[in-house]
Amino acid sequence: MRLFWMMIAVAFLPGGAVAQQMDCSAPETQTDMTLCAKQEWVSADQELNGAYQEAMAWMKRTDAALDAADRGAEEALRAGQRAWVEFRDNACLAEAYPFTGGSIQPMVQWGCMARLTWARVGDLYVLVDQSR
Repeated sequence: MRLFWMMIAVAFLPGGAVAQQMDCSAPETQTDMTLCAKQEWVSADQELNGAYQEAMAWMKRTDAALDAADRGAEEALRAGQRAWVEFRDNACLAEAYPFTGGSIQPMVQWGCMARLTWARVGDLYVLVDQSR
């Protein structure tokens, strides 16, 4: 729930800052740093969606090649991804919790989400690559 309110707060920052890509090579204000952290998470999440679709396609092909009694790759990936999303969200909430009420909290949370999401992207690509 806290993440939901944080997303709402960032979405309504002045000037429509979320809607536009900003140069994050040298952010100067806390607001800029927070927006850059969110922008990095959005990029990671977009890549995650592609990696997950590729992994899911592989799991479907894997299931199709197995006897009915041995199938389960697709469901295993789906359940694992759901559990991973819950883990990521809670782990990042915990990581940012010491900064509750401070202007740095959203940046820490978005940064954590980006970091863990990029790691998951790599894991999904490894899953597909090692299966080929």
